[in-house]
Amino acid sequence: MNDICRLLHIRYPIIQGGMGNISNAQLASAVSEAGGLGTIGVGTMPPDDVEAIIIETKRRTSQPFAVNIPIQVTPYVDEMISLVFKHRVPVVSLSAGNPAPLIPRLAEQGVKIIVVTASVKQAKKAEAAGANIIVAEGYEAAGINSTLELTTMALIPQITSAVRIPVVAAGGIGDGRGLLAAFALGAQGVQLGTRLIATKDAPFHETYKQLITNASENETVIVGRSVGRVRRIMRTPYAEKLLQYEKEGVSLEKFNEYTSEDRHRRGALQGDFYEGFVNAGQIAGLIEDMPTVAELFQQMMEEAKQQLNKLNTLLHS
Repeated sequence: MNDICRLLHIRYPIIQGGMGNISNAQLASAVSEAGGLGTIGVGTMPPDDVEAIIIETKRRTSQPFAVNIPIQVTPYVDEMISLVFKHRVPVVSLSAGNPAPLIPRLAEQGVKIIVVTASVKQAKKAEAAGANIIVAEGYEAAGINSTLELTTMALIPQITSAVRIPVVAAGGIGDGRGLLAAFALGAQGVQLGTRLIATKDAPFHETYKQLITNASENETVIVGRSVGRVRRIMRTPYAEKLLQYEKEGVSLEKFNEYTSEDRHRRGALQGDFYEGFVNAGQIAGLIEDMPTVAELFQQMMEEAKQQLNKLNTLLHS
């Protein structure tokens, strides 16, 4: 058992990424039941909505799960921490903001703390503040990304060399080969987002899931560079509108309106690709099937073992 599994009390070193306002109990509980760490991303949801998802997740699974709090996104940071304590959620992941003021409060209650980072500097600060685990996310990942735009391949070995606490790799990972590659770069686990969308357990619109399984390697785009809000989404009619708005000099305020969680829900839950967008990472080009989460994790572990055997042959030839 590696450090990630030991710290989080999970079977497989696989974590679900936060999914903002499309988070749900069905997928989070399926991930935890399958041996990973399911995650509820609070996005901009009000506390009552998040509490309902936490309660439903606990009804569906007795296994550990996490709540992801995007610090600069949610207006309800204190309320979310109160919900974590009230329902004894064992793990919190912190992203999109400075985690240092929140870590002592969580640690005092025995909560394990994951911090999502996009640079060596951020990772070292999170470790110094008391984080238990670092998620190092390359900009291959879906959704909101760092303006630094560092890739997973370059980022992971630099962060694993700079910190002593366990590191989880995120961005561009969707199968056993990616899992093994993350291990080779020094990580002890992986965080999945896009790959989990295309599973039977994910209650998202079928056209969104099919869009991912049918995607080629270049069907995601970055929007928001012009206003300092890097976001990777699937290329759709609405994505093309966003790119055109940027060419026309859209303001940050308007861009935030056009990429609100309401627009996200329209795409992901209603399948409306003309008035809503869908997040997707570059790994979408690799995804061709739609297993259950349990099947996916078993496939990933078996593929990682098979690939390791191949590498051993190559290294000793």
